Amino acid sequence: MARFNQILIASAITFLALTGCEGTQQASTPKSSPAETPGASVVSTSDKAASPASYAELLSVVTNTKAAVQTGDFAKAKTEFDKFENSWKKVEDGIKKRDPKSYDAVEETTEKVMTELKNSKPSKDQVLAQLQSLEKTISSISKS
Repeated sequence: MARFNQILIASAITFLALTGCEGTQQASTPKSSPAETPGASVVSTSDKAASPASYAELLSVVTNTKAAVQTGDFAKAKTEFDKFENSWKKVEDGIKKRDPKSYDAVEETTEKVMTELKNSKPSKDQVLAQLQSLEKTISSISKS
Protein backbone atom coordinates (compact mmCIF):
# COMPACT_ATOMS: atom_id res chain seq x y z
CA MET A 1 0.00 0.00 0.00
CA ALA A 2 2.84 2.40 0.83
CA ARG A 3 4.35 1.72 -2.59
CA PHE A 4 1.01 2.55 -4.27
CA ASN A 5 0.80 5.88 -2.41
CA GLN A 6 4.32 6.79 -3.55
CA ILE A 7 3.42 6.03 -7.17
CA LEU A 8 0.19 8.01 -6.84
CA ILE A 9 1.99 11.05 -5.40
CA ALA A 10 4.74 10.86 -8.04
CA SER A 11 2.11 10.63 -10.77
CA ALA A 12 0.22 13.63 -9.37
CA ILE A 13 3.40 15.73 -9.21
CA THR A 14 4.36 14.71 -12.76
CA PHE A 15 0.87 15.55 -14.00
CA LEU A 16 0.96 18.99 -12.37
CA ALA A 17 4.43 19.66 -13.71
CA LEU A 18 3.42 18.70 -17.24
CA THR A 19 0.26 20.78 -17.02
CA GLY A 20 2.33 23.73 -15.88
CA CYS A 21 4.74 23.28 -18.81
CA GLU A 22 1.89 23.10 -21.29
CA GLY A 23 0.35 26.28 -19.87
CA THR A 24 3.65 28.10 -20.39
CA GLN A 25 3.82 26.87 -23.96
CA GLN A 26 0.32 28.11 -24.68
CA ALA A 27 1.07 31.51 -23.26
CA SER A 28 3.96 31.95 -25.68
CA THR A 29 1.87 31.20 -28.76
CA PRO A 30 -0.21 34.01 -30.22
CA LYS A 31 -3.88 33.85 -29.33
CA SER A 32 -5.13 35.45 -32.55
CA SER A 33 -4.78 34.43 -36.13
CA PRO A 34 -3.97 37.00 -38.84
CA ALA A 35 -7.67 37.14 -39.71
CA GLU A 36 -8.46 38.24 -36.14
CA THR A 37 -5.80 40.92 -36.05
CA PRO A 38 -7.35 44.39 -36.23
CA GLY A 39 -6.77 46.04 -39.58
CA ALA A 40 -5.90 42.77 -41.30
CA SER A 41 -8.07 41.71 -44.16
CA VAL A 42 -8.24 38.33 -45.76
CA VAL A 43 -9.37 38.10 -49.36
CA SER A 44 -9.86 34.72 -50.93
CA THR A 45 -8.76 34.19 -54.52
CA SER A 46 -12.36 33.64 -55.54
CA ASP A 47 -13.27 37.17 -54.36
CA LYS A 48 -10.53 38.82 -56.38
CA ALA A 49 -11.11 40.01 -59.89
CA ALA A 50 -9.62 37.63 -62.38
CA SER A 51 -6.52 38.85 -64.07
CA PRO A 52 -6.61 39.61 -67.78
CA ALA A 53 -4.11 36.77 -68.17
CA SER A 54 -6.73 34.32 -66.85
CA TYR A 55 -9.18 35.38 -69.53
CA ALA A 56 -6.46 35.28 -72.16
CA GLU A 57 -5.65 31.74 -71.05
CA LEU A 58 -9.29 30.69 -71.46
CA LEU A 59 -9.50 32.27 -74.90
CA SER A 60 -6.20 30.67 -75.89
CA VAL A 61 -7.55 27.22 -75.03
CA VAL A 62 -10.69 27.89 -77.07
CA THR A 63 -8.62 29.20 -80.01
CA ASN A 64 -6.30 26.17 -79.94
CA THR A 65 -9.27 23.82 -79.74
CA LYS A 66 -10.97 25.56 -82.69
CA ALA A 67 -7.80 25.24 -84.76
CA ALA A 68 -7.63 21.51 -84.07
CA VAL A 69 -11.33 21.04 -84.89
CA GLN A 70 -10.97 22.97 -88.14
CA THR A 71 -8.26 20.57 -89.26
CA GLY A 72 -10.38 17.61 -88.17
CA ASP A 73 -7.94 16.53 -85.44
CA PHE A 74 -10.51 15.77 -82.74
CA ALA A 75 -8.00 13.92 -80.55
CA LYS A 76 -5.90 17.06 -80.37
CA ALA A 77 -9.03 19.18 -79.90
CA LYS A 78 -10.05 17.06 -76.91
CA THR A 79 -6.54 17.29 -75.44
CA GLU A 80 -6.56 21.06 -75.89
CA PHE A 81 -10.04 21.49 -74.45
CA ASP A 82 -9.16 19.39 -71.40
CA LYS A 83 -6.96 22.36 -70.40
CA PHE A 84 -10.05 24.57 -70.25
CA GLU A 85 -11.21 23.20 -66.91
CA ASN A 86 -7.95 24.11 -65.17
CA SER A 87 -8.07 27.63 -66.56
CA TRP A 88 -11.75 27.99 -65.76
CA LYS A 89 -11.24 27.00 -62.11
CA LYS A 90 -9.08 30.09 -61.62
CA VAL A 91 -11.89 32.49 -62.50
CA GLU A 92 -15.21 30.70 -62.20
CA ASP A 93 -16.06 31.65 -58.60
CA GLY A 94 -15.53 35.35 -59.25
CA ILE A 95 -17.53 35.22 -62.47
CA LYS A 96 -20.32 33.30 -60.76
CA LYS A 97 -20.64 36.12 -58.20
CA ARG A 98 -20.37 39.01 -60.67
CA ASP A 99 -22.14 37.62 -63.70
CA PRO A 100 -24.24 34.52 -63.00
CA LYS A 101 -25.78 34.45 -66.49
CA SER A 102 -22.39 34.37 -68.20
CA TYR A 103 -21.19 31.78 -65.69
CA ASP A 104 -24.16 29.53 -66.52
CA ALA A 105 -23.60 30.06 -70.25
CA VAL A 106 -19.94 29.07 -69.99
CA GLU A 107 -20.76 26.01 -67.90
CA GLU A 108 -23.49 24.89 -70.30
CA THR A 109 -21.43 25.48 -73.43
CA THR A 110 -18.38 23.79 -71.93
CA GLU A 111 -20.46 20.72 -71.20
CA LYS A 112 -21.78 20.65 -74.77
CA VAL A 113 -18.27 20.92 -76.23
CA MET A 114 -16.92 18.16 -73.98
CA THR A 115 -19.87 15.90 -74.75
CA GLU A 116 -19.50 16.38 -78.50
CA LEU A 117 -15.72 15.83 -78.39
CA LYS A 118 -16.25 12.56 -76.52
CA ASN A 119 -18.45 11.19 -79.32
CA SER A 120 -16.88 8.62 -81.59
CA LYS A 121 -17.59 10.92 -84.55
CA PRO A 122 -17.86 14.51 -83.30
CA SER A 123 -19.69 17.01 -85.48
CA LYS A 124 -17.18 19.59 -86.67
CA ASP A 125 -19.92 22.18 -87.23
CA GLN A 126 -21.49 21.67 -83.80
CA VAL A 127 -18.17 21.85 -81.97
CA LEU A 128 -17.10 24.97 -83.88
CA ALA A 129 -20.47 26.65 -83.20
CA GLN A 130 -20.20 25.89 -79.47
CA LEU A 131 -16.59 27.07 -79.33
CA GLN A 132 -17.51 30.33 -81.06
CA SER A 133 -20.35 30.82 -78.58
CA LEU A 134 -17.98 30.10 -75.70
CA GLU A 135 -15.43 32.54 -77.07
CA LYS A 136 -18.09 35.25 -77.41
CA THR A 137 -19.35 34.67 -73.85
CA ILE A 138 -15.85 34.79 -72.34
CA SER A 139 -15.03 37.96 -74.25
CA SER A 140 -18.22 39.65 -73.00
CA ILE A 141 -17.55 38.94 -69.30
CA SER A 142 -16.55 42.00 -67.30
CA LYS A 143 -12.89 41.74 -66.33
CA SER A 144 -13.32 43.71 -63.08
